[in-house]
Amino acid sequence: MPDMAQHTEGLIDHACLIVHGPDKPGIVAAVTQLIARHGGNIVSLDQYSDDPSNGAFFQRVVFTQPELPVVMPELEADLATTLEKLGLKWTLTDLSVPKRMAILASTSDHCLLDLLWRHRRGQLPVTIPMVISNHTNTAEDVRSFGVPFFHVPAAGPDKSAAEEEIVKLLDGNVDFIVLARYMQILSDDFLQRVGVPVINIHHSFLPAFIGAAPYRKAKERGVKLIGATSHYVTQDLDEGPIIEQDVVRVTHADTAADLQQRGADVERAVLSRAVQWHAENRVIRNGNHTIVF
Repeated sequence: MPDMAQHTEGLIDHACLIVHGPDKPGIVAAVTQLIARHGGNIVSLDQYSDDPSNGAFFQRVVFTQPELPVVMPELEADLATTLEKLGLKWTLTDLSVPKRMAILASTSDHCLLDLLWRHRRGQLPVTIPMVISNHTNTAEDVRSFGVPFFHVPAAGPDKSAAEEEIVKLLDGNVDFIVLARYMQILSDDFLQRVGVPVINIHHSFLPAFIGAAPYRKAKERGVKLIGATSHYVTQDLDEGPIIEQDVVRVTHADTAADLQQRGADVERAVLSRAVQWHAENRVIRNGNHTIVF
């Protein structure tokens, strides 16, 4: 499991190579020899095969490469020739360039402010070009972090106008989007048009306690565990590939308000880990599940 305290991202001349595809002999040798051929030095290497016999292979390699921006085109050409012959897909990322993360929020501010605080503390290797909300209650707090705030109302059953405005704000300005308790359902058309990964956070009571007041319903049922799930958003609402989950224990003595506060705490932690791991290129999507290095 990734260590939240370890950061390689943001370093000059550090690259991250993600490789995945059908498992076969020689992949590790091909990757390491390619990096060595260009004078690179491997800093960390993680790999996983779900079945050595005709299974799927996943790998994340971080390496230093002198004059990386200059060498990148040559590296990419070599990767295309070497790895694609093996039937492998790959991405190469310059880790000195932080990903641009937009945040969508509503009235609940615990996840939003936690991400802004962690970013200000240097704990998240991202830039935040904007926060977009369908309410204005967090505007002053967001701007106090030096982040632009945009209010896009989304009242009524037809959200197409709001989505159109959000798409215009996001277009070409972000690498991924985080829904920090954004209480609106995104349409398939919106997800296709933004064209970048979208990460969501929600309590883990689904599907047992659907709708309003889930913590009150959980209290009435006498639950002993509450938790949170962070996942990539797909057209199937809350059924996208899971990035991170966590739980905390509660007792009969906890009130519904206590449960909600504990839930907010675990939501913040789970979402921040998911955001960090995505920003650090640690998450590989494979169908409807993920490999997290």
